[in-house]
Amino acid sequence: MLNVLLRRLLQAALTVLVVVTLVFLLFSVIPGTYASSLQADKRDVSAEVLERIETELGLNDPLPQRFGRYMAGLAQGDLGTSYATKRPVADMLAGRIWASFRLACAAILFAVCIGLPLGFFAAMRQGSWLDTATMTLAVSGLSIPAFWAGLVLMYLFSLKLHWLPTFGYGSGGLSHLILPAITLGIAPMALLARTTRAAVLETLNSDFIRTARSKGMSERRLVLRHLARNAFVLVLTTIGLQFGSMLGGSVVIEKLFAWPGVGSLLIDSVGLRDIPAVQGAILVIVLFFLLINTLVDLAYLVVDPRIRYR
Repeated sequence: MLNVLLRRLLQAALTVLVVVTLVFLLFSVIPGTYASSLQADKRDVSAEVLERIETELGLNDPLPQRFGRYMAGLAQGDLGTSYATKRPVADMLAGRIWASFRLACAAILFAVCIGLPLGFFAAMRQGSWLDTATMTLAVSGLSIPAFWAGLVLMYLFSLKLHWLPTFGYGSGGLSHLILPAITLGIAPMALLARTTRAAVLETLNSDFIRTARSKGMSERRLVLRHLARNAFVLVLTTIGLQFGSMLGGSVVIEKLFAWPGVGSLLIDSVGLRDIPAVQGAILVIVLFFLLINTLVDLAYLVVDPRIRYR
């Protein structure tokens, strides 16, 4: 397991290096800078002031020099200073990571609690009305845009029924978390239901399941001892991938519900051409995805000892 962990950490370091380089180069070649965004906001800023701002921020320095300066700071744990707020990017992210993490955890919890049982019972009742209803729900959940689903939930439960707040973080209570979590968890829930159904059906058709049944093993023992554990490997992969990608996938949801997370910071920073904040937000999203995938790889060894990494 130690060898697997070290190999995954090396791969993660290389991935982060590639992503950081690509993001830096991408925003270096895109037209417009933070100074030009001030003019786009119709602020009364003279050309001399804009030139001075670009010089102070080092935007007129050669590309290799700017990249070297950024990488040197990154190696020391310095993500830079935001152009817009003049605050350290690390401090800005520290105040938002917990909000995004709460949202991602709540969304994946909703997806697992609804999608996994639906997929399992649909497979155990293949061809029944439950199977048909579950697959219809899964296809619908994957087809509906998250932005539209969020607006519908907001209209129904906030504006009409007045059960839940429309948007915002509030005092960090659960009432503000429910709607964005459900909206973010609809697509993963649908995918998890389909994946669980497929994994259970594949396992049910395996030779060892037929052998166990022919020996008279009870259905309860069959499910708990053989079916669940063997089908869970594929399900675990889906849960890990969906959970890992939620921090990046929550960008639109956070903006829709005015949720103060990393995703909303990313959108605001892109609009302002606040490159240090954009790079910091993307770095956090990539690191979260890599961390979850590494944990899933290690979990494979626990769930199924037969799996070996080479």
